[in-house]
Amino acid sequence: MISLADTPYYHVTSRCVRRAFLCGVDHYSGKNYEHRRQWVVDRIRLLSSLFAIDVCAYAVMNNHYHLVLKLCPGQIEELSDDDVMDRWCAMFKGPLLVQRLREGEELKPVERTTVSDIVNVWRKKLASISWFMRCLNQPIARQANLEDECTGKFWESRFTSQALKSEEALLSCMAYVDLNPVRAGITDRPEASSHTSIRERLNAEFILQQAIDDQSQCGDLLDFKTTLKPLLPFENRSVNEAHTGIPFNFEEYLTLVDWTGRIIRSDKRGYVDITLPPILARLQITPEQWRINTTQFETIHPRRFNRQIQQLDTG
Repeated sequence: MISLADTPYYHVTSRCVRRAFLCGVDHYSGKNYEHRRQWVVDRIRLLSSLFAIDVCAYAVMNNHYHLVLKLCPGQIEELSDDDVMDRWCAMFKGPLLVQRLREGEELKPVERTTVSDIVNVWRKKLASISWFMRCLNQPIARQANLEDECTGKFWESRFTSQALKSEEALLSCMAYVDLNPVRAGITDRPEASSHTSIRERLNAEFILQQAIDDQSQCGDLLDFKTTLKPLLPFENRSVNEAHTGIPFNFEEYLTLVDWTGRIIRSDKRGYVDITLPPILARLQITPEQWRINTTQFETIHPRRFNRQIQQLDTG
């Protein structure tokens, strides 16, 4: 259940059905699905830019993925009806009445009222985690089934959602998500774990790859151009001030993740070697460069998004 009155932060997971592989190498069949990790990352970042939802953390694993999301309904309330239509029609074709309006056709008053009602429904959906997850999982499942030359259910369930009702819960959950590849034994340090939010935050040259390259395999496509929304930034503010980002210092968060990763757990294969230097020493970043990277990242490395995305529906 999602309740903004309790918290805007949620830990969301989605897992493949049975022994299906989202990513990684299937040792039974010998097939390599590593390229699918970028499908998920690209789709997450695209949808975050369209929805009133910010991404705090993510990790794409072999048969599941984790997301820490923040609901921001105020972002969508500030948009005009035309902006809402642009966002929704980047994913769905939309009804004929909306298509006619977007093509410049003059509508009758009653038709405009109908369009306004439709847009109000879309406005609510663009602030919904349920619709965010539908628009994320549905095309990934279709693309994976197409590649595997099969049909049927790809995801185990719609998704699971866990409310993060305190700053402690948010911080511990983000660290848990960022350390998933370390705990799984995929890598021995968090900064080397690909397709995770901590890797993206640390890599100043991070550039999103094409979400869909082969048009012949993806059905109807369209172009959508927008500025990609960055990951929700960390904010080093006092407790009593209002926070629009994650209410922690990023340097301290890195230290916490590194320290947590060194804890050996009997139920997990991996951990950060205790003999490794601290994470900030391993990164070899000067204090001045660190300040620039963490406070001016999006200014220094702006990212424009101009690609083709799959139309999911005609609704």
